[in-house]
Amino acid sequence: MNLNSIHNIYFIGIGGIGMSALARYFHANKKHIAGYDKTQTELTDSLENLGIKVHFEDAVSNIETKFLNLENTLIVYTPAIPQAHKELAYFKNNGFNILKRSQILGLITENTFCLAVAGTHGKTTTTSILGHLMNECNVPLTAFLGGISENYNSNLILNGTDVSVVEADEFDRSFLTLSPDMACITSMDADHLDIYGDASQLIKSFEDFSKRIKSNGKLFVKNGLPIKGITYGIEDDSDYTIQNIKIKNGTYVFDVKTPKTVLENLEFNLPGRHNLSNALIALAMSVEYGCPHQQLAKALASYKGVKRRFTYHIKTDDLVFIDDYAHHPEEINAVHHAIREMYPDKKVLAIFQPHLFSRTRDFIDEFAKSLSQFDEVILLDIYPARELPIEGVNSNWLLGKISNKNKQLVSKENLIPQIHKSTAQIVLTIGAGDIGEEVKRIKKEFSIAS
Repeated sequence: MNLNSIHNIYFIGIGGIGMSALARYFHANKKHIAGYDKTQTELTDSLENLGIKVHFEDAVSNIETKFLNLENTLIVYTPAIPQAHKELAYFKNNGFNILKRSQILGLITENTFCLAVAGTHGKTTTTSILGHLMNECNVPLTAFLGGISENYNSNLILNGTDVSVVEADEFDRSFLTLSPDMACITSMDADHLDIYGDASQLIKSFEDFSKRIKSNGKLFVKNGLPIKGITYGIEDDSDYTIQNIKIKNGTYVFDVKTPKTVLENLEFNLPGRHNLSNALIALAMSVEYGCPHQQLAKALASYKGVKRRFTYHIKTDDLVFIDDYAHHPEEINAVHHAIREMYPDKKVLAIFQPHLFSRTRDFIDEFAKSLSQFDEVILLDIYPARELPIEGVNSNWLLGKISNKNKQLVSKENLIPQIHKSTAQIVLTIGAGDIGEEVKRIKKEFSIAS
């Protein structure tokens, strides 16, 4: 398909983080954009502020006439949309060109030099670091991010079209639509077993992705993963490795040994070894692309992070409030490690909203173990996202498996009163559902209190 011949693009699920980045991209490229989403959010508000029309009721009558023109309209949808969706059914029944978000990303990137970030954890942070580093080195790029960059207050970095930086999403095997020139794999922990069935099939999909890299391209892999490539790691024998780590005033200072040289006294401001690893692979890909070392060092030090990735909302002597998107046991472990590294003597209250019934079922023991590490635990009900309930799978089941006795299951309505009862100096919200909406309430309440 030639995207240049398309004038109108209609998004079903336009408020999703990946979909809204595509909508922004096509709007910047002078296409007519509109769409539907289930819920009004800050993302949909930001699209409407650009002049993009968004509606929230599934009805064909809400769609502008020009988007019902079969000849020059493209429909983009996310797999999270149910097949019974009325608007999607209309477009299918009337012969429109309909593509998944991942297919569009494949079309956009096929004529660019594409750098793709794959892995069950770390994709969004790594992609945003990589986009920022290369942008600061004046590379003419478009970076599609799975989160809102603190540096750009956007999920899109648009500074040219020669190079594309994208997340290679393993969900629904979406990353197999890409053919990158350069790619990395950050992790291959079991996840999305509702799609893959078992971990072996997930691993096979990453192997299939590695074969999608162009013949003269480069693949980077976290040291220890069962796929061959240029390795990276922390304080080990990798091709790219971080050495001599120090923490000065909450900032990491370290050296990076590359295959050709050593970059000394680099600075990075995000806490946690997992974020150091993300910074390393973004740096390695930028070095291999040809970015100047001095500019990269300056860019790395100026990176501010991604919203909902270890985001500080309150930071006083009496209370620290941090929010993170972690929704897998390994991600929760990484956040726990980062907090203990930064605040070794503080009491920590973790508030967790499980995401998906299937993920909770598949990793119930691992979730219990990771959550038990915190001093206190509050659970919210499971956020269903695209799923229907599974009998017996609920937050009370998870609560019973947590070994820490300082635990409780509360409703959103009772969350703030329960936080008030805690003596913890660190309050942490974690999860990928709508817990982000609770963050605003908590911040407002305790900013006043502190």
